[in-house]
Amino acid sequence: MERRPIGLVFPGQGTQRQAMGAPWRDTPSWSVTEEISEATGEDIADLLLNATTEHLRRTDLAQLSVFSVAMIAHAEAVRRGALDGPVVACAGHSLGEYAALTAAGAFTLPAAAALVAARGRAMREASGAREGTMGVLVAAPLDSVEHLVDSVREDGADVWVANVNAPGQTVVSGSPEGVARVADQAPSIGAKFIRLQVGGAFHSPYMAPAAETLAAALKDTAAAPRHLPVVANVDARPYDGGGWTELGTRQLTSPVLWEQSVRTLTGTLGCGRLVELGPGRTLAGLIRRIEPGVEVVSVDGPAALD
Repeated sequence: MERRPIGLVFPGQGTQRQAMGAPWRDTPSWSVTEEISEATGEDIADLLLNATTEHLRRTDLAQLSVFSVAMIAHAEAVRRGALDGPVVACAGHSLGEYAALTAAGAFTLPAAAALVAARGRAMREASGAREGTMGVLVAAPLDSVEHLVDSVREDGADVWVANVNAPGQTVVSGSPEGVARVADQAPSIGAKFIRLQVGGAFHSPYMAPAAETLAAALKDTAAAPRHLPVVANVDARPYDGGGWTELGTRQLTSPVLWEQSVRTLTGTLGCGRLVELGPGRTLAGLIRRIEPGVEVVSVDGPAALD
């Protein structure tokens, strides 16, 4: 039987939960926590085992915890030889892009961990300087959401499309007033609105100060000249070397084009199987809505590798 080309996908912030590291604690790959702790100055093992749900809502800690679990899962999958086929590409949702770049060989684990820490701190500071929030519109087509968001912004309230996650699932980001206006008008386009418990208006112009800080960190971080293709959030195109300073900087203020990214993986790059590595099964659910015919597996604990 022919082994289908594999694409690795990595979740982003919002998938963190208390004791998320517990399933991995007794695996050899748990040693990844020591490497990330050394690179970031945070006690990653404690964060993954003992941090409260409330503590993990803090943007910088949420990002580090999700990245760490994704990297443990990837290391253990590789160690066990559990990826049944050639890995031909990677992609990650927002923060997950840094796990994807690490798995693809663009950044070393310590370098990527340091970038994730810098990114989280910068986003937390930007959120503290300018209050923002986010919400999901469910069931409405993208063009209807874009029209609604544009009309609210033309009326003077700050709001933008932040994530195009799947057909009928679009995230908006902006000021509390702007997002509230979109929520009020959601029924007019046949949408249900769900407010997200986040600390800022991510993937919007409100993150411009964070993007400036991150650009400097990215510029100072060595990247491999060639690596496995990684599909970028900002344009859903694959890149196999160079450009990540600009792409990573733009990502903070641009929409995450996840639906298009999945289509790039399964279409342009020929991935017949997608493997989600990290906490939860959020991406698998989105992928099944985007490409119902593609096989998708979630590795959210060691049992999934058996």
